[in-house]
Amino acid sequence: MILFIGVLIIFGCDNDDVQRDIDGQYIGTFQRGENISNVELSLNDATFSGESEIMKFPAICNGNYSISDRTIKFENQCPWTAEFDWSLILSDTWDFKFAKDTLTLTNSIGDVYSLAKKGQF
Repeated sequence: MILFIGVLIIFGCDNDDVQRDIDGQYIGTFQRGENISNVELSLNDATFSGESEIMKFPAICNGNYSISDRTIKFENQCPWTAEFDWSLILSDTWDFKFAKDTLTLTNSIGDVYSLAKKGQF
């Protein structure tokens, strides 16, 4: 019985707890292949906003996000022009790892955000 309770405590973390943990301001990098850009990303109460050092690499604007298990789904709310690769827009579903104020996002084509949470305000 004690073992069962321990397992529930360790693995019973719900999505609300995860959302509270990852809420914050982040700085880090976005990488696609050999190309890397510095980025900033803000996650707060299921909304996001951000920017990149290189225009539209990646294309981060603002929108909503939701968490399910170990994935995060971004819904971009900004209009974009057609002159760039729209797969660079922060949207759709990403796998994520969060530990020790470090957030790593990886999508199905291998793009990676490596982000560190800024100090608490």
